Amino acid sequence: MFGYYILIGGIALISWLVSNQLKSKFAKYSKVHLRNGMSGAEIAEKMLADHGITDVQVISTPGKLTDHYNPKNKTVNLSEAVYSQRNAAAAAVAAHECGHAVQHAQAYSWLEMRSTLVPVVSVSSGMSQWLVIGGLVLGAASGLGLGWWVAIAGLAMMGFATLFSFITLPVEYDASNRALAWLQNKHMVSQEEYKGAEDALKWAARTYLVAAIGALANLLYWAFQVLGRD
Repeated sequence: MFGYYILIGGIALISWLVSNQLKSKFAKYSKVHLRNGMSGAEIAEKMLADHGITDVQVISTPGKLTDHYNPKNKTVNLSEAVYSQRNAAAAAVAAHECGHAVQHAQAYSWLEMRSTLVPVVSVSSGMSQWLVIGGLVLGAASGLGLGWWVAIAGLAMMGFATLFSFITLPVEYDASNRALAWLQNKHMVSQEEYKGAEDALKWAARTYLVAAIGALANLLYWAFQVLGRD
């Protein structure tokens, strides 16, 4: 278990560093005010309109960095700062979330796969590790094959969560690419503003990359613990 704590600690440290850097970048580019004077909400509405999307609503949501696209009710949810602010960071986030709306409208395959996995992962992710640990304890205590099968079930659930994390990567990177392409092609931002938006979105994407690597490392560790004892 000591090795597991080192693994988890290392991943948590990297995640913390990337998260802090992301916050620093957004704070920096929040000071780069847009020359066009548009708010995040206005940027989002313009991007949706330019893509012919008329059934998606742009709304404000409480919190910080709580921005997301909800495919169920077709809403682009922008945090209060992004919704009302008129800077490069707000433009980047607003356009990125609209990138997901464009993916949805165009039936982007990776987004559809991720949406399919959401119900499974929401149920299994919280209990997968406990099943693995419980199975190992049960197997060690009784020597019964039942414990091994319980642990395998936990690994399968953990595998779905890991798969979800990796499917999320192309979804997030593609949304950022769509956002940046639109911001540049429609001349929505100056060169300085574009560089800020690009840098901010790169760091946002890295948080998903770290999460995916962490999920894979966790899966491989527990797979070795279960299968290595077989």
